Amino acid sequence: MHIGIRRVLATAAALVAWLALSVLPSQAQKWPQRTVKFVVPLGPGSGADLGARLLADRLGKRWGQSVVVENRPGGDGTIGITAVLNARDDHTLMFGPSSAFVAGPYLHSKLPYSQADLLPVARFSVTLVAVAVPASLNVKTMKDLIDMARAQPGKVNWATATGVTDFLVAGYAKKAGLDMPKVPYRDTVQAVNDLGEGRIQMYIAALAIILPQVQAGRIKLLAMTNVERAALVPDVPTIAEAGFPELEFDGLAGLFGARGTISDALGQRIAEDVKASADEEIAKRLAATGQLVRPGNGTEFATSIKTQADKVEAFARMLGIKATR
Repeated sequence: MHIGIRRVLATAAALVAWLALSVLPSQAQKWPQRTVKFVVPLGPGSGADLGARLLADRLGKRWGQSVVVENRPGGDGTIGITAVLNARDDHTLMFGPSSAFVAGPYLHSKLPYSQADLLPVARFSVTLVAVAVPASLNVKTMKDLIDMARAQPGKVNWATATGVTDFLVAGYAKKAGLDMPKVPYRDTVQAVNDLGEGRIQMYIAALAIILPQVQAGRIKLLAMTNVERAALVPDVPTIAEAGFPELEFDGLAGLFGARGTISDALGQRIAEDVKASADEEIAKRLAATGQLVRPGNGTEFATSIKTQADKVEAFARMLGIKATR
């Protein structure tokens, strides 16, 4: 009798375990049940914003639900990240560059969030990043610009769109003994406008937001920080080719969620949908905006972010900057 009861209980336990395993995929398949929001921690017109809108349009059709993009610029990504974490909602994700995320602890004495709370869900693209100067500036190469900064201490100022490039430039300037003041900007588009007017002498940002001013003849490109040249501007050398490999940087962009709201099954589902959306058509559209399709799942995204974070940590040590704990 007792053996029979034990068998029944064992069978019931096995059934419960099987049902538990089948629930997560089922939940992932039912998601989304309402509008999904992509929070972009940069302003309209930025590379991340353009990528987010292309992906939102494609995924909205795939999911059968609206995907809206909300720009929340400022605070080196802090405002956008905080908005996503405070929402605590699996229908609110951040689409943005990993650069501001990994540099945050070194840029702020106190962060309103823990980095461990932001979960990499899916890598989508690599943003082409350019080094630009005003067309009126009498330089033709990166070497010319650095020579000018060395000859005129404090006169060549600069701005960047992300935290990682902050460390790249500041770290290189210290190593080379250069006095190059940084000019902070809340909005990347405003920075490129000031560059065209000659108010700043160097700007490092997504090619997408710089290119219109290049085509208008107001600014010129000196190099690409990426490991490969950009098809849109094939004559522009990479930063390594220009002789400054310390400034090499690939802009990673993708989706992040609040940890604890995105299950493994849902995260994998989203990553698969992102990959499926990155077809030849969207690759061409992204290429036209200065971005390369490089989809990857959460694990792959986290690994690529770790590589970037290690580089930031090395620059921070050189600058004597400790991470916020």
